[in-house]
Amino acid sequence: MERWLIAGLGNPGPEYSGNRHNAGFMVLDELAARAGGRFKAHRSRAEVVEGRVAGAPAVLAKPLTYMNLSGGAVKALADFYKVEVARVIVVHDELDIPYGALRAKLGGGDNGHNGLKSITKSLGTRDYLRIRFGIGRPPGRMDPAAYVLRDFATAERKDLPFLVDRAADMVESLITRGLEPTQNAFHAGDLNPAGPPR
Repeated sequence: MERWLIAGLGNPGPEYSGNRHNAGFMVLDELAARAGGRFKAHRSRAEVVEGRVAGAPAVLAKPLTYMNLSGGAVKALADFYKVEVARVIVVHDELDIPYGALRAKLGGGDNGHNGLKSITKSLGTRDYLRIRFGIGRPPGRMDPAAYVLRDFATAERKDLPFLVDRAADMVESLITRGLEPTQNAFHAGDLNPAGPPR
């Protein structure tokens, strides 16, 4: 079986760990827990877990380069593990999707997301799979750059474990079922704890 590369986007360091911008790291932590692995430093400037996700060989990665430079680590890992772009999944926060919604997607623009911008530039293509973790727009006139670096609000944190779990389920579904069945199964039931049949 060919290997998958699953990269979660975020910023390293405890001061960022609860930020909206670190939703990707949160999902990767859940996938690592399911795989029974612990993140270890890799020379690609990322922390990685090698294991299986939904029965398939996979590398879980959290770039340690800060968000704006995520692409260098993702490209280095894809080269090191010989993973083709079609098997790269990026998990990231998304301003243009309301909190509580998760979306699977192939390709597309970066919507001003510097992590995606960096990955697209480094891979030389937009055609990688994404799990978009909705964080919603900032309230009032708050600068989006400040908003993404704020921790999830108290009310949001109530649903956060469920959403992280569900996003991890979506990654597994992409691997086992592909994009369209994943979209059909998950997009309809946002914040519906029953979720799709397992």
